[in-house]
Amino acid sequence: MIHNIPKPELSPNFTIDDIHKIREWYNERLKDATVEERLADIRRQAEPGIKEIEARRNSVLQPAPPELSGKN
Repeated sequence: MIHNIPKPELSPNFTIDDIHKIREWYNERLKDATVEERLADIRRQAEPGIKEIEARRNSVLQPAPPELSGKN
């Protein structure tokens, strides 16, 4: 079971204490989760990043328009 715990408040300067807060929050959220629940949570959180990477990769792989490619 994944616990619904509010995210910790972080300082504007992002210190080592903030890193400890995030790690404690994450461990507390997942302390009773099964392996399957943990993997599902990781995949759910990773989905927007994966989509962003794919979109950027696809935009780089598109050929440049003729006016930008230097081939007239």
